[in-house]
Amino acid sequence: MSLALPAGGLTAIIGPNGAGKSTLLSIVARLLPMDTGRVTIDGLDVTTTPGIVLAKRVAILKQDNQITPRLTVGELVGFGRFPHSRGRLTRADAEKIAEAIGYVDLSGLRDRLIDELSGGQRQRAFIAMVLAQDPTCLLLDEPLNNLDMKHAASTMKLLRRAADGLGKTVVVVIHDINFAACYADRIVAMKDGRVVVHGTPDDIMRSDVLKAVYDMDVTVHELNGFRLGAYYR
Repeated sequence: MSLALPAGGLTAIIGPNGAGKSTLLSIVARLLPMDTGRVTIDGLDVTTTPGIVLAKRVAILKQDNQITPRLTVGELVGFGRFPHSRGRLTRADAEKIAEAIGYVDLSGLRDRLIDELSGGQRQRAFIAMVLAQDPTCLLLDEPLNNLDMKHAASTMKLLRRAADGLGKTVVVVIHDINFAACYADRIVAMKDGRVVVHGTPDDIMRSDVLKAVYDMDVTVHELNGFRLGAYYR
C-alpha cells in the first residue's frame, strides 16, 4: 500500500475486521516491524530515527492499555512526559501535565485512581497522557471501544478539538462509519491489507463505495449536512 496524509486535521481509518487497520497504525508507530517499504513522519524515517526523537513526533494509544490500576490520573498522564523528562519531572513537565489534564476536563479527578474512573473518564485520561507527550501526530486505535453513545461522541469532539485547536495531526482507527463521516476531514477505507479508497467523507460515504469495502448494502442518507449510513439490516 502507498498512502500520504497531510499534516493537521483528523483522518479516520475504517474497514472490516482483519483489514489491517491496527497493524498499519502499529507499523507507523514502530510497534511492529515492516517486511518491506518505508514510513516517514515529518520527513523522519521511523525505522532509523532514534526512539526518543520519534516519541516527540508521534504518540500512539492502543485499544488495550495494560497498566496498574493503582495509578492516579496525574501519575498516568505523567508517563506521557518521559520522552522529555526521562523520568525526572521538571516544573515545565508539571505544567504540561496539568494542561493536558485540564484539556480533557479531568482536573477535579487528578488524584483519583484509574480503576475508580468510569469508562469515558478513563479514556480521557489516556488521551491526556498522549497529549502531555506533546507530539505533532496522535495515533488512536479504536478509542471508542466500550464507550456508550454519549462518551463516544464526547471522545470524538475532544479529538476534533485537538486537531483544530492544538494543530495536531490525528489519525484514528474507528468502526463507526457515521462518527468518521461527522468528525473526520479524510477517511481511509481498508480491506484485506490494502487501501480500497481514500478521500473526503463525501467521497467515501456512498453506497457503492461502502458496498465495496464491507460487502454489504449500506443506504446513505443526507442529514444536517452529513452523509450518514444505515446498515443495521
